[in-house]
Parts: sequence; C-alpha cells; structure tokens
Amino acid sequence: MGDDTNPDNYRYDAIVVGVGGMGSAAAYHLADRGADVLGLERHDVPHTQGSSHGYTRIVRLAYYEHPSYVPLLRSAYDEWDALGDDYGERLVHETGSVAVGPPDSDIFEGARRACREHDLEHDVLSGAELNERFPGYDVPGEFQAVFQPRGGFLVPEECIVAHVEGAQARGAEIRARTQVRDWRALDDGGVEVEAASAIADSDETTTYEADSLVFAAGAWTGKLLPELAPVLEPERQVLGWFQPDSPDQFAPGEFPVFSMRCDEGYFYGFPIHGVPGFKVGKYNHRHETVDPDEMNREPTATDERILREYADDYFTDAAGPTMRLETCMFTNTPDERFVIDTHPEHPQVTVAAGFSGHGFKFSSVVGSVVADLVTDGETDHTIDQFGIERFDNLNIS
Repeated sequence: MGDDTNPDNYRYDAIVVGVGGMGSAAAYHLADRGADVLGLERHDVPHTQGSSHGYTRIVRLAYYEHPSYVPLLRSAYDEWDALGDDYGERLVHETGSVAVGPPDSDIFEGARRACREHDLEHDVLSGAELNERFPGYDVPGEFQAVFQPRGGFLVPEECIVAHVEGAQARGAEIRARTQVRDWRALDDGGVEVEAASAIADSDETTTYEADSLVFAAGAWTGKLLPELAPVLEPERQVLGWFQPDSPDQFAPGEFPVFSMRCDEGYFYGFPIHGVPGFKVGKYNHRHETVDPDEMNREPTATDERILREYADDYFTDAAGPTMRLETCMFTNTPDERFVIDTHPEHPQVTVAAGFSGHGFKFSSVVGSVVADLVTDGETDHTIDQFGIERFDNLNIS
C-alpha cells in the first residue's frame, strides 16, 4: 500500500480512476491478482452522481441487443456468484426477464434470437398470455414477449461495496473525494497522475505514479481523455418509482424485470425493491446531451409525466402516487457498444467506458477483462467489438 507520508516516493502497480460500477470491479480483480492498486473517486463510494446507483439494475441473458453478448454475460453471472460468495450475500436477484413489444420489434426478435442461438431456456408468450401469467402487466394482447427465467436485478450500490471491500481486503487503497486533474505518460512506460482533494475548502494536491492506469470514470472519461470525447456522449436519464394499487403484483417473486418497445419508445422496469414503488425508465429519456458537471440533477414535471403516462398505459395498477424520482447518466457511443481497450498511443493505459445504458450487468466481468489487459496485455474474452480503433473520427493513431 502507498506511503501516505511521502507518496512521491511510492509507485503503484495500477491506478484506477473512477470507483463506480466498472472501476470498483477493476480494482477488485487487479488486487485479487496481487497488484498494488490505488483507486481514485471524485465523489463518495458509492455515490449518486453518475451511472451506478438507483437501487436496481437489470441483469438478463436474453440479450436482444445482439447474441454475441451472451457468452460475456454468462461469465458475468459466474463472476457475480463468486463475488457474492466472497461478500457473503447473493448479488443477483432472479425474477425472470421479459422482452416485449410488437411481433416485429427488435426487442422481441432480438431476445428470441439470443435464446435460440445460445440454447437458453425461455417461453414465447403473447401479450395476453404475459398479462395472465404476471397480472401486474397490462400490455396489448397482440404484443409478443420472451420470458427468460434467469433474468433479474442487481443492487448497484451493494455491488460496488462488495467489490471495494473485496479490493481493500486484498490490499487495495481506495480514496474517495479525490479528483484527478491531469495525467501524463512517463518516459519509462509508467504514468503520473495529479489529483486534488474534492472536499470543500481543501487545497490538498498529490501526484501519484504507477506502472499502469485504468480510466473507468463514466461520464467524466471524455474530460480526462479528450481524444475519446467525440465518441463518449453523456446523456441525462431519469427514473421514476410509483406506488402500485396492488403491491403484491409487483413484488420480486411476482413481477419480472422487463424491456419494452412500444409507440412511445423503449422502456424498462423493475419490481418493488428498496423504494415502496414500481420502478420505470425510458431509454434515452429526453435525448439530452449534457456536461456531467453542469447537468440538471433535479427531476422536472416533464420527466415525471413521460414516465407516469407510460406506466398508466401499460401497467395500470402501478401508476399511483410518485414515491421517488432520480436522475443518472448514460455515456453513449455512436453504435451503443462499449469501449474496453488499451489506449492506441499508450499501452499502459486501459479504458472501460461508453456503456450506453446497458453495461452495469457486465461490470463483474469487465473488471476481470480490464485486469487481463493490464497484467497480460490481452484477454481470453471476446472483446473485439469494443475496440477503440473501430471509430474513424478520432485523432489518435
């Protein structure tokens, strides 16, 4: 562990910038492999300023986005189970997952394709059959749905705590309220990171050195790596929780998590957990590109109306009084695929960013992949589709 009294004389094996969903997992896996790790987080650990909060995050195997994600998801499930064993609590809450929409929708067709290609247990249901099996739903009868029993949710704050406590137990040093201001590659192949205290009225600054550097700073990654900013677009997102008229129909054992395509757009939702209300969100909520330091974090009446009107149309017993509204952020890439790669100009720098609103479920295995890249320069996981060089509009070699 680093020397607090004279950090300039100490060099870490790896510094992880950002200790949210991805960064906490990276710190855990690096420390588990014996690396001397420093994690720097500008906010608290965990916190509500970025993307990894909100009581629940969907985890699902029936991946409508593309079947190629399923092998990585299977590894993620294994990693979540192993982390849960280490932490002493099961982290995946299985409720089943539903992908539902018109018969020709990408959500329904994509989920069915993923299940068929990877031999996943699943049921194909009409909207009417879905409503009958799970009375909390009230979708059009002509809709088609894929139900996959291994879907469910993760509690993001709990997952971050599990990763951080596991990293600390393995010798990692984690510092919250510490903002990275600058970094540079060293001539000897290492890195130097300049950080300042993010505690009010503090003027403390420190320079750290390491052999390797990991950027997992969510919506702030583009500010730390300006060359990637053109393909890392922060977006404001709002979630709503509404009190159901029949709460028993929205309990975790009775109500599977869902993704839905409908005339109003793409939506997702959860059973009651952590807040006394049914949770719902709209993908790319109002298509608001934001600066993460200046984003309006207070939900508005318009935000609430979008979510309430949807809930009232498709879950009529769920649109009772508002229990909670909360903002978070997506960081979108142009193709909505992740960025998990070493920096083209600096092989000692690894980037995990741009998870485009569907990445948290992968964080357990992303941490392992990042550790592979840092320690070995390669990974056995198939991540070709997440490479930086797929973008042709970046001014890097």
